[in-house]
Amino acid sequence: MRVLVTGSSGRLGRSLTQGLAGHGHEVFGADRRAAGLAGVDERELDLAEASAVAALLADVRPDALVHLAAIAVPFSAPERRILGTNTMLAHTVLEAAATAGVGRVLAASSPTVIGYGTPGWAPSALPLDEAHPVAPTNAYAVSKVVIEELVRMYARTAPGAWGAFRPCYVISPEEWAGAPTQQGHTVAQRLADPALAAVSLFNYLDARDAAAFVDAWLRAPADAVDGEVFFVGASDALATRPVAELWREFAPALGERADALTGTSPVFSVAKAERVLGWRPARDWRGELAAQTQPASSGADANGRSAQSEATDRVRAAQQRAQQQQHQHEQQQHIDSDDLHLTETSTR
Repeated sequence: MRVLVTGSSGRLGRSLTQGLAGHGHEVFGADRRAAGLAGVDERELDLAEASAVAALLADVRPDALVHLAAIAVPFSAPERRILGTNTMLAHTVLEAAATAGVGRVLAASSPTVIGYGTPGWAPSALPLDEAHPVAPTNAYAVSKVVIEELVRMYARTAPGAWGAFRPCYVISPEEWAGAPTQQGHTVAQRLADPALAAVSLFNYLDARDAAAFVDAWLRAPADAVDGEVFFVGASDALATRPVAELWREFAPALGERADALTGTSPVFSVAKAERVLGWRPARDWRGELAAQTQPASSGADANGRSAQSEATDRVRAAQQRAQQQQHQHEQQQHIDSDDLHLTETSTR
């Protein structure tokens, strides 16, 4: 299948385009700057220009389009700019796809559309699934709700299959190796300090699993996916302890329902994707960190220690560093407090 991916140079786009190529698709990427992606025909253009998008579709003649292009992180730009940019890009691209008669169109939304992380929010049920009410509380989330509604509009008015997916906190291959994630800290740091991962309710998604999901969506019967929205995430939580043990301290909004999230159970369910598409994530953080420590062909080092043990050691080391940093921070706050007290005393 000829697949055009917008936002192909982004964190998710890079892995998704190459993953789709690996699944046998002929892949085209569109972004302001090419990323040098192997096996991908990259085109540079401003996706905000309707004429440029129309010309691209006329040239590529894709069977399917995956729309990722957007300001991808909440609060990373002024709210007005995020809302305007994301909704305008989506409408421009999706309208052009409908006009060109593209057979399948899948657009990226976000789990943030349900409104978690704001005062007063509480889940209607756990684990969270697609039936949960939408309640956006920032411009980024509102822009994603608009994108989902655009998808539903075209599902009602245009031929083919139109859908949206809500990828969880995307982690690319280089980030398993230690590169900073989209929030600026590493995977090991998110595991060492539950407060970091709690912001996104401990959700995550390997970018290569996102590519496998898109491949499954593209291959599914059109009537099974037309107008549908899917959560796409890992099958475990990004945490070294069960969410049932963490929620009271780090994610109290989850409430007592979270006591049922024992073991490695995640807060977000991907049961719909498994039921409709037969897709399940193939990767988890334990396996990926272990793979960074030991080649996959070798189960243990010369001392008989497994790669899994090495990964656990890495997380423990990160936890120790986080605790040391917190201790140093508290000491500095104490010193600053003493200095302030002395200054106030001397000026009375």
